[in-house]
Amino acid sequence: MTHDGPQITGGVDTHGLTHHAAVVDPVGRHLADREFPATIRGYRDLLDWMRTHGTLAAVGVEGTGAYGAELARVLTAVGVTVVDVDRPDRKTRRMKGKSDPIDAYAAAMAVLSGRATGIPKSRDGVVEAVRVLRIARRSAVKARTQAMNQIRGLLVSAPAMLREQVAGLARAALIRTLARLRPGEDLSRPLAATRASLRRLARRHQALDEEIAELDAEIGPLVKQAAPALLELFGVGPETAGQLLATAGDNPERMRSEGAFAHLAGVAPIPASSGRTHRHRLNRGGDRAANNALHTIVLTRMRFDERTRAYVERRTKEGLNKKDIMRCLKRFVAREVYRALTSTPTERITQTDLAPAA
Repeated sequence: MTHDGPQITGGVDTHGLTHHAAVVDPVGRHLADREFPATIRGYRDLLDWMRTHGTLAAVGVEGTGAYGAELARVLTAVGVTVVDVDRPDRKTRRMKGKSDPIDAYAAAMAVLSGRATGIPKSRDGVVEAVRVLRIARRSAVKARTQAMNQIRGLLVSAPAMLREQVAGLARAALIRTLARLRPGEDLSRPLAATRASLRRLARRHQALDEEIAELDAEIGPLVKQAAPALLELFGVGPETAGQLLATAGDNPERMRSEGAFAHLAGVAPIPASSGRTHRHRLNRGGDRAANNALHTIVLTRMRFDERTRAYVERRTKEGLNKKDIMRCLKRFVAREVYRALTSTPTERITQTDLAPAA
């Protein structure tokens, strides 16, 4: 479908209930802005309204991973180029002010000027399914840890009779024992009330164990379906693979290179030289959850992978400390992960391939 008229660029400031759209011409002149409801009908009206002003070249959308996720899917489905736009920084907001029209025009100008070039995640495939299931799993794990901490906290101040009953038990045996406690009907006594509280927490722990096991059974096949090559890497399990997949998205080709993925995961080394000192430091930016997944893989390899252990020994003799060695290893693992995510045909990685990681 063609649209006559001058080429225009759109920008959208997204919110939970409404989206504010704006359009600019090729030289950046503000043409019009308007608010639309955040509904399927509203998204279609927004697109039709933009196209009444000319040929739509691209649309910059704030928050394509949150409020603007569905709008980005709708625009992409009809062939519109969508660009992910960060909100203006605090300095810009102080200088130019902030309102929905201002933010919408700023999004359009960011695309027109070339400052914004990010391709949003498509969020329409198996990886998105993995991501949303992992949210439930992460919440369950967090709640289970909290329940265990509360059990141990109660046992510290519990009556000696109850403490001695469970002293020395491993976690699994402790949970089973506490889940079978019989507090009695008179909860006015501290011992009975403590037993009742511990039994409820233990049963909650058991229920969360079952929920996590069910989620693992659901997530595992999806991760294998999405990236079987990723699971073949040494030290990569369903949990770390799921996080790396969620970080990359359903369209990992949006990352221009393995260096771009390294920056996304916060493992690209940053120069930290001064005077006669020439060194790099860890990058503390990027997706910290992906960085944690790479960290877990590196720890596993440092313990069980002979190739990695030999590398650590060699670099230690060269004078690198453990933190710098892990930085190098995380950068190397990021290279392997990128190749697996993008299904890039590669030869078998050899020991010498660890050298560029430095």
